[in-house]
Amino acid sequence: MSEEPHGLLTEYAERVLETAELIPPGRVMTYGDVAEWLGEGGPRQVGRIMALYGGAVPWWRVVRADGKLLPGHELRALERYREEGTPLRGASASADGHLPRLDMRGARWDGTPGAGSGGAPGAAAGSEGAHN
Repeated sequence: MSEEPHGLLTEYAERVLETAELIPPGRVMTYGDVAEWLGEGGPRQVGRIMALYGGAVPWWRVVRADGKLLPGHELRALERYREEGTPLRGASASADGHLPRLDMRGARWDGTPGAGSGGAPGAAAGSEGAHN
C-alpha cells in the first residue's frame, strides 16, 4: 500500500485513522484488531500508518498486543491512559523502566459501539499475538 502523491492519504490510511478515532477513552485496539476490523491489511500496515500519520488521532489507543507501551512514547501514553482510566497492570521490578503494561483483558475494545471492553473481533480469548 503506497502513499498517494503530494502527501494525500490512501483510502486505507484514512480508514485506519478513522478507526482509531472510534476507540472509546479508556479502551484500546491492537494493530491486528484494527486490520481485522477493517477486513484489510495487517498489523504491520496499521502500525506504519499510525507511525506516519497517527499524531492527529488518539494514537495511544492503537497498541501492541502484548500490552507494552509504545517505545519512545511511554510516558506520554501512560499519562493519557491514567487520564482516561485505561486498565493497567503494575510493572515488576524487572520490567523495562519499571513501566506498567496495558491490561489487555480489561482494556481491549471489540469495536462494538457503546461496548466497554471485550475481545478482539473474531478472536478467541487469549489469541492475541505479539503484533507490533
